[in-house]
Parts: sequence; C-alpha cells; structure tokens
Amino acid sequence: MRIAVMGAGGVGGYFGGRLQQAGHEVTFIARGKHLEAMRQKGLTIRNPTGDTTLQVKAVASAAEAGAADIVLFALKLWDTESGAQQIRPLVAKGGHVIPFQNGVESISRIGAIVGPEHVMGGAAYIAARIGEPGVIVQTGTGARLRFGPALSMQQKAAEAFHAACTGAKIDCELTDDIERVLWEKFVLLVAISATTAVTRKTIGVVRADPDLRWLLETVMRETWAVGRKRGVKLADDLVPKILAQAEGFPPEMRASMAADLEAGGKLEAPWLSGAVARMAKEAGLEAPANHAVFAALKPYLNGQ
Repeated sequence: MRIAVMGAGGVGGYFGGRLQQAGHEVTFIARGKHLEAMRQKGLTIRNPTGDTTLQVKAVASAAEAGAADIVLFALKLWDTESGAQQIRPLVAKGGHVIPFQNGVESISRIGAIVGPEHVMGGAAYIAARIGEPGVIVQTGTGARLRFGPALSMQQKAAEAFHAACTGAKIDCELTDDIERVLWEKFVLLVAISATTAVTRKTIGVVRADPDLRWLLETVMRETWAVGRKRGVKLADDLVPKILAQAEGFPPEMRASMAADLEAGGKLEAPWLSGAVARMAKEAGLEAPANHAVFAALKPYLNGQ
C-alpha cells in the first residue's frame, strides 16, 4: 500500500515504521529537527525488544508525498484542521484518512475538509514519544491499533488496511462500531489526562488519594453519560471496568497532556475535558468535574 504518515511522532513514527518494514511504501510528513534527522540518519525505533533503524522517505509537506491509499493522521488535536487542508490532494483520487488522535471528533473535523467519504476512524494504544530527533522511544510492550469504517462504502479500504497491518504483525482489530471504540478510549483518556495534568502528579498518586480517586471516577462517569446521551452504545459497566484497568497501569504513568503542561507546550484540553463540558451542555447534562478541570487548565492552553 501507499501510506502517508501525517505526524511522525510516537504513534505515526512507530506504526509507519512497522508498515515500512513489511514492504509498504511509506512517506513520513514531519518538520523541524525531527525531519532533518530522519533525512540524514533515518528513523530509529527503540523499544524493550531492541532498536531498529530504517532509511525512510521524509518530507516537509503533504504536497511532496504524492497520492496515498491510506493517510495515518497522528497530529496533535490543535493542528487537525490545518493538517487536513494539507492532505486533501493525497486522498483526492480515492484514498482514505485514518485519524489516530485523542478525542472523539476527528472524523467530523477532518471530514468537513477532505470529505466524509474519505475519513475512517481509528484508535491507537501505545506509549511512545520522540526521544530525540529521528528517534521514537516506545515505553512498555503494548502497541495496538483499532480502526474501522465510518461509512459502509469504506469497508473494502478498511479490510485492505487491516490486511496490511496483519502482514506487518501489528496487533490490530477491524471493528464495525468505531464510534463505540473511540468513546471507550475517550472515557479513560479524559480521566487520566484531567487528573494527572491538574495535579501535576502520576496515576499512582491519583489512585492512592481518596479525593483524587473520586475525581478520576467522576470525570469518567460524566464522560460516559455524555456518550450514552449521544447514542453511543457504551456498556452499563464500562466505568468500573476502566477503573479496574487503571489499577494495572504503572504508578509512574501520566498522560501526554500532563507532560505537555510541564514542558510549557500547548494543551489538548479543549478537545478532552473541554469537549465533555461542551457536549454535556448541548445534551442538557451537567459535567461539573470536567468543566472545572478545563477551567483550571485554560490559562495554559497555548503554552508558556
């Protein structure tokens, strides 16, 4: 397959690299020192099983990438619209975009620009980051993709990408209810992001303190309620199951938004707790915990 990776960070760099190793034609769209390092030294993926360095095609803009069958869209949420504008030519001849971003609104946001017929849905489960320019560092051993069509007309393309991922020995699942999958991840992600960012502490600290544990669960329950109100088929016992899952996380874990906050970077809060508060209001619900989290983070949204 012809695959373009829009955003060659932890998610795009890792899974794009795995697909290239399997023989697919992959182009990485990046910028700055990361782009230059990939051009000069290749892309290195470091994980607990060893290091791999690949000579890759890395470009500064989507215009240099050429047409693609699949675009792995892994930009931060504040770059969604500008990134979608860039990739319009890549999918104009029938290609598809699969956003592997945080949040639950990427399909509609990207679809409004490139056309909804071109946008499927996806969720990535991996702890990975740019360790230094040209180097992706995976922490932990989990690396999974779940994706599927947003429209029935996309089924064939989704199956083709699933075959590509399976051939690359990527742990992947083709789902027929991508909206539910995205919201299941969202319930967890919003809660971990909210609590570790607001406290500037790890999930271990959050779990151990009764008040912070209350906040973790309350944020989850509000998010779950909004999803159910919007017609998403979330299980009745989803929140207890996710809380049990969170018990198994390494105590030093924290969300990427917490790291962004500490580094003085921009925050994805408007599309996480901020989105829950907004969607709750639209649905006639209350989400005071998420609203309070968003309010507390609002002065830092654009970084230092």
